[in-house]
Amino acid sequence: MTKIITIGSATMDVFVECDEANIVSVFTKDHSSDFMSYPYGAKIDITTFSSKVGGGGINTACNFGHLGFDTSAIFKIGKDIYSDGILDFFKTQNVKLDNIIQKEDTSTGFSIILVSFQGDRTVLAHRGANAHITENEINFEAIKDADFLYIAPLNGESNKVLEPLVEYAHKHNTKICFNAGSTSLKRGFEHIKKILSSAHIVVMNKEEASMATGIKVRPDTKTEKFSHELIHVDVKEMLKTLKVKDYQIVVITDGGRGAYAYDGRQFYFCEPYPSEVVSTLGAGDSFASTFCAALGRTRLDIGKSLMYASVNSSSVVSKFGATEGLLTFEEIEEKLNAKPDYTYLLG
Repeated sequence: MTKIITIGSATMDVFVECDEANIVSVFTKDHSSDFMSYPYGAKIDITTFSSKVGGGGINTACNFGHLGFDTSAIFKIGKDIYSDGILDFFKTQNVKLDNIIQKEDTSTGFSIILVSFQGDRTVLAHRGANAHITENEINFEAIKDADFLYIAPLNGESNKVLEPLVEYAHKHNTKICFNAGSTSLKRGFEHIKKILSSAHIVVMNKEEASMATGIKVRPDTKTEKFSHELIHVDVKEMLKTLKVKDYQIVVITDGGRGAYAYDGRQFYFCEPYPSEVVSTLGAGDSFASTFCAALGRTRLDIGKSLMYASVNSSSVVSKFGATEGLLTFEEIEEKLNAKPDYTYLLG
């Protein structure tokens, strides 16, 4: 059985939905931005409220375990009420916790997720222990023994372990899937290029890819026809820029517009698998980790792996919680078989 080890954040997520939230769009010449707003100084009733376990490290580990892999997770938590909730949650998950880091002198990560009536969200995050993973706390032997290392975003001081992580994994022939965090991206492309050069699979959303490459998707630039869909020329340039080694596959996700991939020879596009959107939290984690996992299942069929990832991600967004809707491979294939007209496009 394939051994996968993940590293990333672990949080207790509190979901808050309020029907009185407003979505405000602001446009400039070069781009547009959306904001969630509430009346200033008002006291507003909450429509729904719930607590869930989340974070990139947890979400991806749960997904790999759910898909049937021998999965181990590296994440850092404190010793508090939130860590108790996280550890209790894992009693029902197919994930080994031998390599987690738990310290009394730090607090467990905590997030408040403000959910809009459109299903999208704004996250208020307290990084806590997630921002303070140090090199000497990581069990590197477990990485050497793994077939695959999945690196979820590592922010704050934890970002300093990225280079030794990828260097060690690369040296010991452990394949790497890299999903960059904002701390890495803010350090510029030359810094991130060192990490990219060791990664076999690179996954970013469009905003992250823009931050990494410095390429903006210009609203006035012509698009190229992509069968019956469209791929923006600036997105193509992002994909080419992020691919720094021949063996890499680069994926850029674009929310409700779909996802793109590039292997150096071919561009791929996959539209979202249709589903009701309740909350988008965890969608990126499920998409990226399912894509990595599906490459083995599909014998490196990139387009089909994008389809698998889209189906699993669509199931996650239909539930309230980042791991609630995770599917098995068999369930994903059942959904694909039920919709034979759903496919990917080549460019």
